[in-house]
Order: sequence, then C-alpha cells, then structure tokens
Amino acid sequence: MATDELKRTALYDDHARAGARLVPFGGFEMPVQYTSILKEHDAVRHRAGLFDLSHMGQFWLTGGAVAQWADTLTINSVVTMKDWQARYNIFCNDAGGARDDTIFYSLDDRWLLVVNASNADKMWEHVNAFAPEYGVSLENRHGKDALIAIQGPLSVQMLQPHVPDVGLAAMRYYFSARGTVNGVPAVIARTGYTGEDGFELFVAGDSASQLWQVLLEAHAGEGLEPCGLGARDVLRLEAGMPLYGHELTEEITPVQAGQLWAIKFNKENFIGKEALQAQIDRDDYPRIVGLVMHGRAPAREGYPVMHHGRRVGEIRSGSIGPSVENKNIATALVERDSAHPNTTLGVEIRGALHNATVVPLPFYKRPK
Repeated sequence: MATDELKRTALYDDHARAGARLVPFGGFEMPVQYTSILKEHDAVRHRAGLFDLSHMGQFWLTGGAVAQWADTLTINSVVTMKDWQARYNIFCNDAGGARDDTIFYSLDDRWLLVVNASNADKMWEHVNAFAPEYGVSLENRHGKDALIAIQGPLSVQMLQPHVPDVGLAAMRYYFSARGTVNGVPAVIARTGYTGEDGFELFVAGDSASQLWQVLLEAHAGEGLEPCGLGARDVLRLEAGMPLYGHELTEEITPVQAGQLWAIKFNKENFIGKEALQAQIDRDDYPRIVGLVMHGRAPAREGYPVMHHGRRVGEIRSGSIGPSVENKNIATALVERDSAHPNTTLGVEIRGALHNATVVPLPFYKRPK
C-alpha cells in the first residue's frame, strides 16, 4: 500500500510531534517505537506504558439476537457472557482455519467486537454476510473511534486519579465498565495484550489526543512511557499470546495454535466445529511450540526448523526476550513428533543450523 493511501488514527499528530518512528501497519501509519523497543518494554514490565491501538477494528453490535447469532460464528461461548464481561474468541472458516481472533465485550445495551486491524475489512464483510434479517444490527466504527491502552503494574495507580466514577482496583480481569477518564466518556476494560495488568480505554476519536497528553504529562515522572507496536509485539510473544498472521492464519487453526481452551464443543454448532473436532481426533497436525535459542543468533519468521536432518516446520515469530534473561525466543509451527518439550531442534539461519530447545508457552508470566 502506498504511503499516501495509509490511514491515520486520531493520535497521529501526537506521535509525529513526539518523534515516533512511523511505519505502515494494518492500513494505518502507526508508531513502531518512540525511543527504543527495549526501553518501552521495560516501562510496561516495571511501571506502565501507553499504547495507541486505534487502528484496531471496532464493531458495535445491537439487538436481542446478537449472542445466539455470534455463537454460530465463533468457537468460544458468547451467550454465557455476563454483563460487562470481555471474552477472547476466534472466528473460523469451514476448514477450521482462523479468520480472526477477537475480543467480545458485553456492555449494558450493546456488544463491542474488536477485530485485528489487518482483518477489519474482511471481518466486516464476514459478519454482514451472516447477519440475520432481524435481531442484529451492525455499526462499523473502524478508524473513527479511538482505543488507548495503559499497561503495566502501575496502571491502576496511574489511571485511577483520572477515573472518579469506577473503582479500578476492584474491577475483575476481563471485565469492563462505563465511566469517564479525565471527563471523557469511555468504556474502560481491564484487558490487554502485553501479559501485564492494564486497561483499554475506548473513547471518541476527537477526545483521544486530550486524554493521551493528560496521561503522559501527569505520569511521566512515575515512568509512564508512550510505547509503539514494536514493544507490544515483544511483550505479547513473551506472554505466549498469538498474533494473527503468525501463530493464527486462515490455514493455522486454533487447535494448532494451542487455543484449545477457547473451543466450546458443547455448543450445538459453529463454523469450523466439525473440522476442528476431526483435527483433534486425528492428532497428526503440526502445532505451535515455543523455542529458546541456545546462542545469540535470532530466529526470524520463515526460517526453516530441522530435526534429525529433515525440515519439520518453520519459525512464526521471533525476538530477543528481555523478560527471559535476554535469550532469543521464538514460536514455530512444527510436526507433532518434534513438538515435545525439551526436544532439541535446529533453526536454519543463512545456511547454518543453530540449536534451540522446545519449551512450554508462555515464556513469561507476570508475578501475582
């Protein structure tokens, strides 16, 4: 996509003024880093970081049939969600591959569905194609509304002074509330994609810049840092969270990606159910594993993975893991017999093999 075709979030001018390095991502010009990925990663793991996630697709769903309808399209249960609960979910195709991984939010009078930026157009077509004639109304707010995330162990301490009407410490993980943040009406959700405690703030686009600046100015002295997508990718990889296009694709199913916990086979029917059950029954599928490299050579997406002299898979994501003793970590899609923990595999990097050990995911869990 040409640069002049890229869209900009409501916070674009704030990113440009701050000197962020901007790159194309999901059809938008997005900050990949402000100072350094490692510095921003450190802020999130030890203090807090502020992210612009306004490129994510936001669909509002209303009507009395939303939950039952959504249950037929997704692997997890929507109809059992409590008021104000958020839940991870995956839309599949008929073969069980992932169309997108998403979050549903059950609000007071409607539902909010957040989809990946790169899949927003595809998912808007998908939900409309299956929308019933009555009982479900859809509104696409992609690129119009904003989403700001504050993530890190000090997120409650930093955010609470700006939220007079919601007790953030008492809010349960993966729940939300309506409130105000510095006077700005918001849906405040205790969700995130970093492996740390934190909140995501859904606000109108014309309020986003004010909120972004207030939070940064008020808490810079406590270590709050603006963070880009580079740090977010490292944080989610350490936390073992799949990234669409890497650990989940139209060809990689939730079963292969280790998201079996999210599949509710007790639902009467949903797209991909039979294919996923058959894949589990065969148990012959390549699967996502964690790898820790033995040396300093980094594993990158697409590198071949070898076992006993034979190619058994490929790297799907890779990075240095600051929270994993600065070791080089990766995910790989490998054949079943090469996926056992403690197996030594070879990663082919520029014609040379570098050893790596299969480890369970996640690489990092935040202290309780």
